[in-house]
Amino acid sequence: MRPAKKLLNATLDAPVRQAANEPEYTDDQDTDDQDTDDQDNDDQVEIPMNTPALERSSSAPPENAQVAREVKRRRTFAIISHPDAGKTTLTEKLLLFGGAIQLAGEVKAKKNAQQTRSDWMSIERDRGISVVTSVMTFEYADCVFNLLDTPGHEDFSEDTYRTLTAVDAAVMVIDAAKGIEARTRKLFEVCRLRDIPIVTFINKLDREARDPFDLLDEIEKTLALDTAPVTWPIGRGKSFAGTYDFATKSVRRLDNDTEVMPVSGLEDPTLLALLPPFEVAAWQEEAMLAEDGCKKFDLAAFREGHLTPVFFGSALKNFGVRDLIDAMAAYAPSPRGQEADKRLVEASEAKMTGFVFKIQANMDPNHRDRIAFMRICSGRLQRGMKAKLVRTGKPVPLNTPQFFFAQDRSIADEAFAGDVVGLPNHGTLRIGDTLTEGEDIVFRGVPSFAPEILRRITLQDAMKAKKLREALQQLAEEGVVQLFVPNDGSGAIVGVVGALQLDVLAARLKGEYGLPIGYEISRFTLCRWITSEDPKKLETFIERHGSAMAVDLDGAPVFMAPSPFSLQYDAERYPDITFSDIKDYQRAADR
Repeated sequence: MRPAKKLLNATLDAPVRQAANEPEYTDDQDTDDQDTDDQDNDDQVEIPMNTPALERSSSAPPENAQVAREVKRRRTFAIISHPDAGKTTLTEKLLLFGGAIQLAGEVKAKKNAQQTRSDWMSIERDRGISVVTSVMTFEYADCVFNLLDTPGHEDFSEDTYRTLTAVDAAVMVIDAAKGIEARTRKLFEVCRLRDIPIVTFINKLDREARDPFDLLDEIEKTLALDTAPVTWPIGRGKSFAGTYDFATKSVRRLDNDTEVMPVSGLEDPTLLALLPPFEVAAWQEEAMLAEDGCKKFDLAAFREGHLTPVFFGSALKNFGVRDLIDAMAAYAPSPRGQEADKRLVEASEAKMTGFVFKIQANMDPNHRDRIAFMRICSGRLQRGMKAKLVRTGKPVPLNTPQFFFAQDRSIADEAFAGDVVGLPNHGTLRIGDTLTEGEDIVFRGVPSFAPEILRRITLQDAMKAKKLREALQQLAEEGVVQLFVPNDGSGAIVGVVGALQLDVLAARLKGEYGLPIGYEISRFTLCRWITSEDPKKLETFIERHGSAMAVDLDGAPVFMAPSPFSLQYDAERYPDITFSDIKDYQRAADR
């Protein structure tokens, strides 16, 4: 027997898709003009902490002074965590401290309380969870923040992975009582693969919490990442009274976060008075050990992804959030160069380039809109300019680019490298698309993974079959599910990573398209994209497996297997066929 062919594992360095030609995109939505403040500002970013920021430089000389200045102000980051660690609450409070909103809503709020701004879909409000990535742009400390709140639930990991391709830094939220959890570990691995610097926020110190040294040790051992505590908790649980800043020798009190209280050191009576008398000696010993034994914050090591600064607090109590947002302004890198298929594209280059990492349909159900979210990688986007859609080679007029604040939006007259803008479109732009001012380059790194659950859809009203096909096409292009059309002409199969995605699909089909549906278990349990260096052998395989073959949204051939054993059996019989559980977008372009 021939040795079994090794099945390809998912990697996050997949090149971006480039598929067949399609009709020219026209942006014809009517949107009122909105004035935007002139941001041609030459001031340096104010550093609110006593750690000097390194000059952010580019290996390529900037061709445009304004682009260079504006790029230097950008901070584009995602917030990642295990479910229920407090990620969305922290997002709300960052927006509150950044002055972007006036009142933050609690997650899982009571009936009359305000809903969280980043969770705008009805299913998110009903369940108190995030199921899509929300994009929010705001200004703070002379920086322009592009904050991406990602889904915490593992069933929506693909959306989160794609989002991480569009950021320059990440905030990792950890529950002080639970420490590192499975979801946190997976997301961290993605960040490491992309060299994304990580700031750690240990949340919920106002509740019963683990020993801070245990948490730091767990981060270092589990994630192989050095830790540098910037602040240290003064007490935990019921006795939590604030934090001590090692660099500035100052205290923030839980009952007065706006005031920084200078102290002489860890023996200052004013500091020790915040603790119950029986905890003073133990806390002093602990804090001194942390000050002398833990690594000091090093900006270069942080930006290289080797070290994480650690902050303690309680997002629910609005505490520690101010230190965190100040740290993001001071420490987080401005946009870096992005790898493309032919070269490294520097952020400070004059010509605009960008890639689509997310599609969101029906953000405004009244208008059936469809927004492509693009990360600008270099240069300056100006409203009304035309960009080249590299996949088709055709021009794309950018008439109404938009900044987003969750569901709310405003016209972007101009945007710069690092910004995330929404581009209204009618189905032409897809996840992974590259837009440029003429250059034929494709940005790498927007992955699509083989689903783990396959289902057929049952429709209550057979007369609405055409409407269902159109709805599934739109939602598949958005990335809600993957859609596979069998070669034998049988009904379409939808694929998802987790069961909760099926609930989201059903809820959106019913709420947005008026299509109540059900699910049937498919006879297939897994699928793989197939390729071969020999086109004839690939054609022969497809012919011999006609009833087990399908095509995806881009027409790429997909092998549907009833069991892992069946997949392994065919992999052994056909060593010239590559079975992959990750979508290679660039390979699709080369077909």
